[in-house]
Amino acid sequence: MPAVIEINGLSKAFTRFRRGRRVALDGFDMLVEPGQVHGFLGPNGSGKTTTLRTLLGLVRADSGRMALFGQPTPHGLPAVASRFGAIVESPQFFGNFTGRRTLRLLAVAGGVPPTRVDEVLTQVGLRDRADERVKAYSLGMKQRLAVASALLKQPELLILDEPANGLDPAGIREMRDLMRGLAAAGVTVLVSSHILAEIQQICDHVTIISRGRRVAAGPVEAVLAGFDHGEFRIRVAEQTRAAEIIQAAGLTVAAHPDHLVVAGTEDPARISQLLGEQGLWLRELTPLTPDLESVFLELTDTRPRPGVPRQVDESVLPAATGAREITISVDDEGARS
Repeated sequence: MPAVIEINGLSKAFTRFRRGRRVALDGFDMLVEPGQVHGFLGPNGSGKTTTLRTLLGLVRADSGRMALFGQPTPHGLPAVASRFGAIVESPQFFGNFTGRRTLRLLAVAGGVPPTRVDEVLTQVGLRDRADERVKAYSLGMKQRLAVASALLKQPELLILDEPANGLDPAGIREMRDLMRGLAAAGVTVLVSSHILAEIQQICDHVTIISRGRRVAAGPVEAVLAGFDHGEFRIRVAEQTRAAEIIQAAGLTVAAHPDHLVVAGTEDPARISQLLGEQGLWLRELTPLTPDLESVFLELTDTRPRPGVPRQVDESVLPAATGAREITISVDDEGARS
């Protein structure tokens, strides 16, 4: 079975009056396999939306190869248009139309049975507001309507660009449950979002882009494991003495105002034993496992710096910094490479 999305060496530059030439994509690669819930992450201006717009034939690439369901794009898009749904950037609708009328017109244009309109309205939580004009909708309601329009064709692939934009906490959870339900039904989902905690909960694979290049790709757990330094946070009454004991045992210790960070062992029991034998008892012993946000900030070099406002384009450019691309694959037996 071919990959659902395959992008190789995609490049795109824009030339604007008085601003010169800006490279949006610089040899970008991405692979999305059937059944994945795939997170597509990157700082503002990194090339995410340009990638999606190019994949869908809305922007012409300068070079590179793209395919959807094995069909080269953009030329092969008519052959697979019925198999995917997408929302890219902020959705736009006719303000004087109701939500229901909007979807009915899209259903007629796409050859979708009218009964499908009520199904997707219920699915995204707009059933009771469907007969209100779209101009009266909140941003979150418009986002729900956009997702409903993408679901009309019962797609095999759903591409969502910032689907939680404008949603309240309950709506974000509902969107998460919706994506999980679609994945359980066999739909492949590609989701771009800045809410990294949600991506970590929803997605099984991830691709991270920075300055138009891929800097990491693979199963979420494997990408995170690559940044696990085997560190533990400990709290103990006599912190200075505890640090001396641990260092004497050959472990690395970093002192902080209210805790220590210990590295150099995979067995937390060793730390407890070292201190217990000297009459020091731990109040806390917590493994410091990386989350997607910390890994993202490290890979793209966008971690906030106190007193220094970060500019939009201040992220890692791999060729300039020597950053190493991380690509992790898992074979059929679960081995990681």
